[in-house]
Amino acid sequence: MSRTAQDVRTVDDYEARLRSYYMEAGEEGRAVRVGEKETSEQAAIVRRYADLFTRSQLDALAQPPADADATTLERVHRLRRSCESGLVVAELASVQDDLVNAELGVTVEFRGESIPLRSARARVGLISDYGEREELGTAAWNVSAELNERRLELLRAAEALFADLSETPDPVLRSEREKGISLHDLTDALGEATEAAALLYDARRTRWLDRLLGSDREPVPRFYHAAYVFRLTPLSHIYDKDRAAAICTTTLGDIGLDLVGHRSIHTDLEDRPQKTARPCVIAPDPPNVVHLITRSVGGLQDYAGLLHEAGHAFHYAGADPGLPYAFRALARDNALSETYAFLCESITREPGWHARYFELSNDEAEENADAARFLHALMVRRFLAKLRFELDFWSRFRVDGGTADGYAENLTEATGFAYRSDAFLLDLDAGFYSADYLRGWVRAAQLRSHLVTTIGPEWWCRKETGELLTHLYREGLAPSNEDLAGRLGFEPGDTAPLLAELSEPIR
Repeated sequence: MSRTAQDVRTVDDYEARLRSYYMEAGEEGRAVRVGEKETSEQAAIVRRYADLFTRSQLDALAQPPADADATTLERVHRLRRSCESGLVVAELASVQDDLVNAELGVTVEFRGESIPLRSARARVGLISDYGEREELGTAAWNVSAELNERRLELLRAAEALFADLSETPDPVLRSEREKGISLHDLTDALGEATEAAALLYDARRTRWLDRLLGSDREPVPRFYHAAYVFRLTPLSHIYDKDRAAAICTTTLGDIGLDLVGHRSIHTDLEDRPQKTARPCVIAPDPPNVVHLITRSVGGLQDYAGLLHEAGHAFHYAGADPGLPYAFRALARDNALSETYAFLCESITREPGWHARYFELSNDEAEENADAARFLHALMVRRFLAKLRFELDFWSRFRVDGGTADGYAENLTEATGFAYRSDAFLLDLDAGFYSADYLRGWVRAAQLRSHLVTTIGPEWWCRKETGELLTHLYREGLAPSNEDLAGRLGFEPGDTAPLLAELSEPIR
């Protein structure tokens, strides 16, 4: 693949230039996400790197050297997919910027106060009064829904471009080929596991919603109240936001993962009005530059979210720097990194962790760990319902252009919270990310089972855990989520460890 008059780059040259682009784009996305910038300017960055995203470059990446081995073919495949995505971003960057800036600029009017939309969403989970929480939740989602037509236009435009560039017009088939799995088989396998634990989920749900929302709550509360439930807000005096960073840092240190002293992981834990409430990791150049971003507001979710994102951060920051950039930063999907994130988050389901760090009795620790198990089951059921909806949504997308049909019904039945139909566009993640979450939970349960067997029940505070994880992190994003199953001695589709977690009895 030599350089041509059309400015087609070699594999090495393209990968190096792509790395620079992701560094700039990642920094811009980080600044907007954490509230340091009030407007997004991704379009300007894309224009500066326009040479990366051309049809001629895409065609060149589709024709790797004839003597290329399997590793080279996989590397080139990931670069080609990045080129595809870049072409879509280049085409739609200004539209995306406009949408992001519109969301940053909109406010929610609530009891005489104008609140930025992102702050309003974050505040919903902190309001103790049921009626007031519902009032703000309704107001925030009404304002958000006003942007739905623009979100749908962007979604349609992006899908049309991906269908053309990938030469696979069926979005379900396109995603299955990229992930190397059957989405329908995954849905069926997890459906059996969640149904087997359905009665226990219902019992936990009644128990915890009565405790957290009050026995006079609606039989099926609206989903606005889920944020309050996820934070275990009535227990925020135990899981207060001021101690989250210190306790999570110590927790990670107990398994040999040093967050504070890590040279590559940059943490942003500050609370800003325009900072998104959803924690994330941005890793434009692993293992060298990894940003961990959370916004603590109080409650157990602060701890779970920070541990979850730390799992991502250590995975990216632990990659062998000698790997090609494509195997450090460009994955076919996100399921492998979600595995490591969910494993770290699962520490909040260990009664010993609650007793150790929050001065609780054994009974209290068990009780609060059970709440975390309920939230875990709720998330698995929610994302399985999301995947079912998304399979239906994308299967009929070329016919109806994208509708909310089945969204509220699927999510409400699975979770026991009443969802509103016009929330579906904000709940659609690109590339069937819902499937990556589900595969992450399956594999994290297998990994946790392996740790219990090889290290012991207190794997969550043993240095041997960090040693094993550090060894796995070295592979970066080269293996698939399913490859990890084999390393642990499991079949990829074995949901028994996850079912065991979902079925753990109430004590």
